[in-house]
Amino acid sequence: MVRSPKWRVAPSILLPFVFCLLPFALPLKVCAQELRVGLIGADTSHVTAFTDLLNNHTVPGARVVAAVAGGSPDIPESATRMPGYIATLRDKWHIELVATIPELLEKVDAVMLTSVDGRPHLEQVRPVIAAHKPVFIDKPMAGSLKDVREIFRLCAETKTPCFSASSLRFYPTIEAVKSDTLPISVEAFSPATLEAHHSDLYWYGIHGVEILYTLMGPGCRSVQRSLTDDQEITVGVWKDGRIGTFHGFRKGDHGYGATVFTAKGAKHSDPVVGATYKRLLEEIVKFFQTGVAPVSPEETIEMFAFMDAAQLSRQRGGVRVELSEIQ
Repeated sequence: MVRSPKWRVAPSILLPFVFCLLPFALPLKVCAQELRVGLIGADTSHVTAFTDLLNNHTVPGARVVAAVAGGSPDIPESATRMPGYIATLRDKWHIELVATIPELLEKVDAVMLTSVDGRPHLEQVRPVIAAHKPVFIDKPMAGSLKDVREIFRLCAETKTPCFSASSLRFYPTIEAVKSDTLPISVEAFSPATLEAHHSDLYWYGIHGVEILYTLMGPGCRSVQRSLTDDQEITVGVWKDGRIGTFHGFRKGDHGYGATVFTAKGAKHSDPVVGATYKRLLEEIVKFFQTGVAPVSPEETIEMFAFMDAAQLSRQRGGVRVELSEIQ
């Protein structure tokens, strides 16, 4: 019997063809794994920055596909800037603009609640929670501590993944000064401009408070606040005797940063240059994929209690306020 010859092709011959096909195969794989993300609120520069980083694959794994405009007519930063952000989403990135949140939820796997105004966040997130879509809530998480607690309660009740954070928590300059052990003390600083419809530190001071909690961790017992027209200092005493200070500025370009004091000495963060959202988005995408939040509800709730205690300290003329008093 005559056997047909067995033809063998050397791997070295096939290899160039494999590499030629890779550019076509890899995007298909990426697209198959991408999560569809929806935006609620198009009235902050975050929406265009986030979309740019996700949709050009600087941060892979998710893609913005739809948005609800939202907006708050009584906040100038929202009303005057929103048309420009909407135009960028529509014309540059071809994001679909829909009229309602329920309509958005039919088109997406996960949600970023990006309304610049914290007051409507609870009502905006209710249908997201009812649909069990994982949700990242941009700062401030809500317009009150009561609403923050209610959002987390609803998410726990329905087992809906949720977290909120300032991008400063994940800035490389802040991550670089984190200590392997708990620091003795931290001095965090940031701009602290005010907005009439929000508690003082909710609007911009929240960035510096988030830096403080990123480096100190939770466990604050009491807060005392001193301020002038141009700046303020809020001092927190932790339950274990450590001290954390937030220094906020309303004038001048003082940036964001911290000094961390440990038993081995002090470490100062490098200056923050420009807005850096890449690390935050990496954490958000990982959260969308796993359902595991990088910041606990307990820490976020305590941060808002810290800011409310600072507000109460101001109202009482700068006296110390126990966090246990904050409801």
